[in-house]
Formats: sequence, structure tokens, C-alpha cells
Amino acid sequence: MVEEAPIRLLIAASGTGGHLFPAIALAQKLPEYEIEWLGVPNRLETQLVPKQYPLHTIAVEGFQQGFGISSLRILGKLLGSILQVRRILKQGKFQGVFTTGGYIAGPAVIAARSLGIPVVFHESNALPGKVTRFFGPWCSAVAVGFEVAAQYLPRAKNVYVGTPVRSQFLDEGTNASLDLPIPNGVPLIIVFGGSQGAVGINKLVRASAPAWFDAGAYIVHLTGDQDPEADSLKHPQYIALPFYNNMAALLRRANLAISRSGAGSLTELAVCGTPAILIPYPFAAEDHQTYNANVFTKAGAALAFQQSQLTAEVLQTQVLNLLNSPTELAKMGEKAKAIAIPDSAEKLAQLLREAIER
Repeated sequence: MVEEAPIRLLIAASGTGGHLFPAIALAQKLPEYEIEWLGVPNRLETQLVPKQYPLHTIAVEGFQQGFGISSLRILGKLLGSILQVRRILKQGKFQGVFTTGGYIAGPAVIAARSLGIPVVFHESNALPGKVTRFFGPWCSAVAVGFEVAAQYLPRAKNVYVGTPVRSQFLDEGTNASLDLPIPNGVPLIIVFGGSQGAVGINKLVRASAPAWFDAGAYIVHLTGDQDPEADSLKHPQYIALPFYNNMAALLRRANLAISRSGAGSLTELAVCGTPAILIPYPFAAEDHQTYNANVFTKAGAALAFQQSQLTAEVLQTQVLNLLNSPTELAKMGEKAKAIAIPDSAEKLAQLLREAIER
């Protein structure tokens, strides 16, 4: 009896943790597939994609302004990248493509569909991006991270699966491995701005922090690596790090998070049941982080403030009010957990199998 060759899948995911982590979580749920990766040179995928997935890179970028000379150059790159992806798909005999959006999705979807290869697209944001809205109808299915996203994709086949998280977030035992000098029982505030950091949030937090220290709180502040003032605040109850690997343990220990509202960060907050104050990134495409935050505020899982209207005094007071209301914090945490779909990766893997193997 001849054993069937494994199905070959090309994953097109590039740029930020929000695009990469869900794709990696999905890949781990498809051990029976042969998986290779499509990315862009000098982006985060060159560091984050596990070594067992061979990485192909193409040169592609997005259209940010109106049409002009630079657009012609970008269009030329796009056409070249489509041809390059077609070659990769044909030579590798791939039977399916999965993408999480961004610049790389365009050439991946066009090349795959031109060869009759099924594509599953995952959109993690409450307001789908322009690429998703345009290419969604071309795909076998668009898996959405937030149920509200489906209303913006009327011509696509939408399936609500949530957004997959890294495996550390699904293992409650990771609580024990928090290796930071934080005493038991003290209130803990965690501050983070997603994989890119957030200088605007950092300034607000440093200005507000003394009152939180006086209230007995500890702060773990993940500053990112773009903040020239990252080391400017010193206090025994304050830990500043550019990044921290075991986010699951940190979020489970935290009494409150102060965060941007990227879809990946929100999914992690929900899975861990961490109440939050959300400050959407003001320059996010089409203000999509505000749409994401709205899902959490409507559910009662978070408070949200626009950065342009938020002062250190307001942030300081809001945090103190919450720290003084443990019952309210507990309710917010429960409502956050109710948003989560812990088996999102399994649901997405099953959707992909159905699209490829039918």
C-alpha cells in the first residue's frame, strides 16, 4: 500500500507579532502538513518563524499615499512578487495557502488563485484591513477574530474562529515560571504596547507612576526598544524591560494591564482574563485599534481612552479607582475571559483542512 504524501501548505505571514503569532499557533496544530513560510526580508519573521518551516522571502510593500512615481515602483515590485510566489507555489507543489493579511497577502492570494490553489485568510481585527476587504471574496474562507468583522466582509465566506494565541497562553502552569522580583499579594500593573512598544503610553505611565507606588502597586513596564527615556524612572517597585518572553505568566499575575489595542494583545488579555485600560494606537490604519477596543469596552472587559485626550492625571486616577475596586477588576477579568476562544487554533486548522482537502 502506497502511503500518501503529506499536504503541502504555504503560510504567508509577515511583519508584526500580530500577524506572526496566530500563524505560528496554527502551524503547530497541523503536524501532518509539510509547511513552508512566505515572508519579507528584514522583518520579524526572520527571527520568529520556527526553524522547521523553511522561509521564502519576497520584496513587496504597501501603497501608503496617492498614486505617483513611487506607486509605479511599488506596482512593479508587486507584479514581480506575484510571479515569484507563483514560482514558489508551482515548484513546491503546494496545495493550499494561508495568510494573516498585510502587504504579503496580496501577491500570495493572487498567485494562489491564478493556479487554482485554495486560500484561507485570517483577519484578526474588528475592522478588517483594506487588503482583507479587497481579497476576501477571492478566498475559500475568511476566518475572523472578532464576530463584528463579518459585517465589513459581505461578499466573503466568513467563519468566526477567534484569533489563535501562542501555546504558553493555554498552559495555566506557566504561572509558576514568572521570574521577576514581585512579592506575592501586591497589586501588579503591567504596561505594554504590543510588539512595537509605545512611547506615548510610556510617557503617560512614567508621569502617573509615583501615585501608584504610593498605593503599594508594582509596575512591570515593557517599554519596547524605541524609547530613548526607557531607563529614566528608577524605583524599587518598578521593573522596566524592553520585552519579556513569558507574557502569559505576566498577564495572569497582573491585576491590571495598560495596553494598546492590537488584536493580538487583546486576544492574549482575553485568554488570561486580565482587565485592562486600552489606549488605541492613534496612527493605526483606519483607526482599527479603536474598533478593537470597542469590542472590549462594550463587553465590560476594559476601559478605553484616545491618546490625544488622555492626560497623566486622568490615567493616574482611573488606575487608582480600579485598584481600589477589586470586585470591579474581577468582573472585568471575567468579562474579558468570556470574549476568548481558547481553541481558536484548532478551529482555524479544521477550517483550513476543509478548504484544502474537500
